[in-house]
Amino acid sequence: MAYGKSVNLFLVNGKADSLVIAELKNWDAKAIRIPRIEVPACDRAELQQQGVYFLICSDPNTGDRSVYIGEADNVKTRLIQHIQAYKADKEDYYWNSAICFTAPSLNKTFVRYIENKCFDIAKQVNRYGVLTQQTYTNTIISEADQAAMDEFIDNMQIVLGALGCEALEPMNTASADGKSAADRRFTLSMGGVKAVGEATADGFLVFKGATINPKTNTKSLNKNAAAKRDAMIASDKVDNNTTTEDILFTSPSAAADFLVGYSVSGPANWKDKKGTALKDRTDI
Repeated sequence: MAYGKSVNLFLVNGKADSLVIAELKNWDAKAIRIPRIEVPACDRAELQQQGVYFLICSDPNTGDRSVYIGEADNVKTRLIQHIQAYKADKEDYYWNSAICFTAPSLNKTFVRYIENKCFDIAKQVNRYGVLTQQTYTNTIISEADQAAMDEFIDNMQIVLGALGCEALEPMNTASADGKSAADRRFTLSMGGVKAVGEATADGFLVFKGATINPKTNTKSLNKNAAAKRDAMIASDKVDNNTTTEDILFTSPSAAADFLVGYSVSGPANWKDKKGTALKDRTDI
């Protein structure tokens, strides 16, 4: 059974796009979301502790999101090192904001365990590209401490979501309204295209193994959608006109457009196991 959670967000400078401190009730940790440009001048004690951090990046051309997950003895010092490394051309990714987690209960062993576990989760859920190259995979930790840190990570996932970062959030999670995944699953079958997808809380998920039309109709799709489609087909997300991983789209129509290569109505063409079109389902 899922229980409600209370997350307190403190806008330190009175603005949502500035420094934000997030706390979960009955948890000794704090999350600090800070814009890149505010890091050097920030003197918050929470930021100058041992902890785990997420650097949030976005491709300016495609909008694709990526994240760097790291750990540090002093989080602020490490963030400044990242900034300096980019200026010196030693890092080729640019992050606009960071979300950092610190707590009195954390030590070096714990943050290394958390970093590695978050890295594994982010790679598995595959919402964001993961920029971290390696983590400490052989951290020795007792069974009791591991259980405590796994609970710590569960809380991190909640707070990350509240702060707008879904890097650790599975794409096809159970619905809060009690409907099963099967109730939200639809099939698209047009010409040589065959795909199965699911309506989710934040878009439409097309499952791995969908067959696509390799040709893009640039007269039907807008320029940005066509360019993004071609880039995705050329990526490792598609092989031999078949998707190699689950892909999340902003809407059923965006998913259908990608699959068929031209503009179509997603609500009219995605159909459930009974043959009912998505547009005719009143419960979704």
